[in-house]
Amino acid sequence: MPRPGSASASPSIRLPAHYARRTLFARIGGTRIEVVDGGTVVAAHERSTIRGSQTLVLDHYLEILTRKPGAMPGALATHQARERGVLTAAHEAFWARARRKFGDASGTRALIEVLLLHRRMPFPAVHAALEAVNSTGSADAALVAIEARRITEHRGPTGSTVPSATHLQRYDRSAPALTVYDGLLGRTIR
Repeated sequence: MPRPGSASASPSIRLPAHYARRTLFARIGGTRIEVVDGGTVVAAHERSTIRGSQTLVLDHYLEILTRKPGAMPGALATHQARERGVLTAAHEAFWARARRKFGDASGTRALIEVLLLHRRMPFPAVHAALEAVNSTGSADAALVAIEARRITEHRGPTGSTVPSATHLQRYDRSAPALTVYDGLLGRTIR
């Protein structure tokens, strides 16, 4: 039995959602807990020294939050991500703009797309891309991905290739009239 104030003998470990219902192994050290699947570390957590406390990793909840985006603003994982600097001011600015533009649910999903980029790209590249996209006033997660990839591949100076909305206006065209195609379907053209 653990001593009062020490870590629990069976700590609660949070994993990415896609590992639900699978048997995994845990390596419990003095300061760190690692969860292993077939020799690959799938999650690593700082071990809490406060009995009954929870240390959550926002990344592990992203798939679930994509389906239930309304849970993200008040989630403990979101709060802890802010405290740890995972959700930076750049993330928050993007999220606020995306929610204004697309609504709460779709705007939150746009932020989740950006957060998922951190799984396959270095944090500094994604963060720099996010700042570049924020400077244009865009809320497009795909644009963040393109810019992060450009930064990762060291192609050109940061922020110079992200087009602003005013630069893209020259490509705006009115919708084509499709009434001519009705004649192909056997209807008369008016």
